[in-house]
Amino acid sequence: MGKTSKVVVCGQASSGKTAVLEQLIYGTHTAGSQLFATIEDIYVANIETDRGVREKIRFYDTAGLSSSNPELPKHYITLADGFVLVYSTTDRESFKRIDLLKRDIDAAREKKEVTVVAVGTKTDLKDRKVELREAQNWAQKEKVRLFEVSVKERKALMDPFVVRSPPSVPPPDMVSPFRSSAAV
Repeated sequence: MGKTSKVVVCGQASSGKTAVLEQLIYGTHTAGSQLFATIEDIYVANIETDRGVREKIRFYDTAGLSSSNPELPKHYITLADGFVLVYSTTDRESFKRIDLLKRDIDAAREKKEVTVVAVGTKTDLKDRKVELREAQNWAQKEKVRLFEVSVKERKALMDPFVVRSPPSVPPPDMVSPFRSSAAV
């Protein structure tokens, strides 16, 4: 196994960051369940690619940003190999927050190459405040990949996290390419 990739998962408080990671890695999150506010959690997963290569990824689940905690701490920006910017499709403020995060990342990294993906969550809920077309326009302007997901559809959660791998068709009985490792 080669280098461990560091991926920072960030966004507004209650946008679904922890729910996405827990469902993606462990398959244990129940939609609608209450989670405690995250200070910082680190998840380590081994991804098995379609070429049989195992890649280790360390996910940094950051504290949710809010008006009292508006910025991602700078050490996350400098350590990351990639970013997943999470917003809730039912919360316009969370969408505005990822735009600010993207600007902070660009400024701090001086536009150096880094993978940035935007993920809209809670697509299964009816109270949508951020339309898909608006999010697509923003993603195109910022040159980031956009995914909209629901934690109810675990297989769809994998797509944003394996964007660097070539597309493949998983076997029908495949549960997840993610294998959790002991937390570090």
